[in-house]
Amino acid sequence: MIGYGLMRPAAEEHRRDRPQDDLDVAPERPAVDVLEVELHPLVEVDLAAAAHLPGAGDPGPHREAAALPALVLIDLGRQRRIGLNGREFTLYKFRSMVQDAEAQLGQLLALNEMKVGPVFKVKNDPRVTAVGRWLRKTSLDEFPQFWNVLRGEMSIVGPRPPIPAEVQKYERWQRRRLSMKPGITCIWQVSGRSELGFDQWMELDLEYIDNWSLWHDLKILAKTVPAVLTGRGAH
Repeated sequence: MIGYGLMRPAAEEHRRDRPQDDLDVAPERPAVDVLEVELHPLVEVDLAAAAHLPGAGDPGPHREAAALPALVLIDLGRQRRIGLNGREFTLYKFRSMVQDAEAQLGQLLALNEMKVGPVFKVKNDPRVTAVGRWLRKTSLDEFPQFWNVLRGEMSIVGPRPPIPAEVQKYERWQRRRLSMKPGITCIWQVSGRSELGFDQWMELDLEYIDNWSLWHDLKILAKTVPAVLTGRGAH
């Protein structure tokens, strides 16, 4: 069933000193930013079972092997993320890190290049595998999230979905970015990604929410192609 969206989030100021407790300031948009697509498949497909192949999470002895032949080692992972109005959902992406990446995080916090905010970002993260570096550089690790779009949990364009631990540390004004369905690409991705500070990232998302339009989404989609090809800020 295909339905056309009605909506445009009301343009509001996103000053940090205004109340942000309510998350319903932006009405829900289409699952796909151009069209709202609601698909109810007759058969549920277990993507993890279909795509799982051993070896992607382990750097192994062939860590520096060519990326394309190594695609056979890609493993489809699942992560818990926060979506519209704070609801948790399972996000799908190709695994780019070793299996025990979360366990190693505590030892790497001193390397965090995102000095402000709850997000961990480091350019040469030792947990990323050889295949994972290529996946991240090309943004192909995000490709399975089109399944989340079809399930209605994400849009093609929208603020990136955070992990629960990050949301718990959000300041009051930052929580309003959860008032819109998360997306695969966003204003942050086409503006430099990891080159931006955390507060600047949040402000861009709120500006996007307050000024949402179909035309704006189309412009972001057009900018996504060169952003992916150049790999700017991707790590």
